[in-house]
Amino acid sequence: MAPVDPHSYTDGAHPVTAHAALAFYLDFAASAIHASALITLSAPHSGDLLLDTRALAVHSVSTSSAEAPEPIPFSLAADADPVLGSALTLTLPPDTSSFLLTFSTSPDASALQWLSPPQTASGLPFVFSQCQSIHARSIFPCHDTPAARITYSLLLNVPARLSAVAAARHVARRDPVSSDHRGACDDALWCAPGRIVEEFEMAQCVPPYLFAFAAGAIGSRDLGPRTRVYAEGGDTLLDDAAREFAGVEDMVKVGESLFGPYEWERFDLLVLPPSFPYGGMENPRMVFLTPTVIKGDAAGAQVVAHELAHSWTGNLITNKTNEDFWLNEGFTTYAERRIVEVVQGEERAALNSGIGWRGLNRMMERFKDNMEFTKLKPKMAGIDPDDVYSEVPYEKGFQFLWRIERQIGRPAFDEFLKKYIATFKFQSIDTETFLEFLKANVPGIENQIDLDVWIEGTGIPPDAMEPDSATYRKICTLAAEFKSGKIPSEDEVADWSGQEWELYLENLSTDVEASQVTALDERYKLSESRDYEVKVAFLQLAIPTGCRCYFNEVEKCLKQVGRMKYLRPLYSSLAKCSEEEKMLAKRIFSEAHEFYHPIARSVAESILSKHG
Repeated sequence: MAPVDPHSYTDGAHPVTAHAALAFYLDFAASAIHASALITLSAPHSGDLLLDTRALAVHSVSTSSAEAPEPIPFSLAADADPVLGSALTLTLPPDTSSFLLTFSTSPDASALQWLSPPQTASGLPFVFSQCQSIHARSIFPCHDTPAARITYSLLLNVPARLSAVAAARHVARRDPVSSDHRGACDDALWCAPGRIVEEFEMAQCVPPYLFAFAAGAIGSRDLGPRTRVYAEGGDTLLDDAAREFAGVEDMVKVGESLFGPYEWERFDLLVLPPSFPYGGMENPRMVFLTPTVIKGDAAGAQVVAHELAHSWTGNLITNKTNEDFWLNEGFTTYAERRIVEVVQGEERAALNSGIGWRGLNRMMERFKDNMEFTKLKPKMAGIDPDDVYSEVPYEKGFQFLWRIERQIGRPAFDEFLKKYIATFKFQSIDTETFLEFLKANVPGIENQIDLDVWIEGTGIPPDAMEPDSATYRKICTLAAEFKSGKIPSEDEVADWSGQEWELYLENLSTDVEASQVTALDERYKLSESRDYEVKVAFLQLAIPTGCRCYFNEVEKCLKQVGRMKYLRPLYSSLAKCSEEEKMLAKRIFSEAHEFYHPIARSVAESILSKHG
């Protein structure tokens, strides 16, 4: 076997999936999908072929002949690997180019969250997927590696009172037809009264982690000629989201001017329920977002800028494996800040970079006992990507690209970036390929920047640079003065938005007294902020001081929002404190875990387990 990816059973000596025709019957009562997948390979193959699965029940595999399908022998590994799941081995007849699988997902599928009517704003059921990094295999058997890009069609059979969206072109909303499902379920079930089919087509090849859909009581508002916002939370949420993201079309135009043509036709946004585990997910044509990015001051547009930037760096050019994740996130963080710089100004972009710099330094502390994960290209065999997900690939990757820009100048770097995107679009590449391209197109760069230190070295390289701006320096100075008891005056913070407060709180010393923390909050009510970036940064500061007066806010936060950016620091802070705080963390988790997406649930469990 020639593995292409430490996180996949895919054999590099064999062809991979080129196209998947998927038919899904969404069974909300069972929290399961009954499905078929007609798989077309990149080349004909004979003999064993391995696919990735996790917690799937595989019912049948056959040749793709509609008239006389023949069974194909298959076996599913009895013992599931805790990271990889179970290998599905097919024994294909000679020169097989396509085959049909029928299967069902588990209620515990790691990519899916099924929300019951009491858990939704509409009072109707809702389901959404989240496949990054290696969770597509829990929805359908696939070569679940970003090295294998696919096109796909998707039929979603849902109750007619619901609607569906997907990271693909919407073809039609129509009545079910028995020939649609290819054995996904019985004809009577597929064509039952009160069911509807939503049909989608993805013609551009994408890595499996960008497969995405959602179904529920979803409404929408148009934002521009190729942008629309969708949400489940009703008219008020839709109106708030439309105001927050009103400038998205302008952002797309800025992105095109910086990085080349936008290749995905539409850039729509779906605001998900509060349990969504990330700030945003860059699914092409349909970005998924947490409702916490709607802050009322357009600041949430910066998360959108990040997901938009992925349209070029991540979706067009993709990391070949999760060991090369910085190629997605470092480039996208750089590109996001270039977009913000044009749309909102250099000071705002510098603030973003400053918050990122603090985050990068914080990651050095988090990984001090395993510095492998401070490398841009860490070794990850046997490691669940969710367990070591961090700001390192984002912020160290940004710093690396910014270092190159400073060395060769922005005009030259812009030309390099456009050429890089044009050369590798719709491909998945590794770090070595990028470095070869860099050295070929910037001759002598390896003599000016120590590329080995940046890629293979641990920690923060000595030629990384803390961002600088007048606003950034002022905030850092005020933060340094807090240790000696000085709280910023109303005049000094009069024009601060959430980002300024976040940067201030991130720069405060953790070695402060409880009285100082409560005095700061009494003046500025940070624990009650509607901006979760501010609220969580403050609560993270307060927990180690023993300020138990804030534990109610901590509990509310952990029960109202499932974004891992907030769960991870709050659970970690509680778990590292006294036995009382540890017991509080365990109680909150026991009461809130059903609200969390499976990915977030697993991360919180891991934190609580690690700290006993």
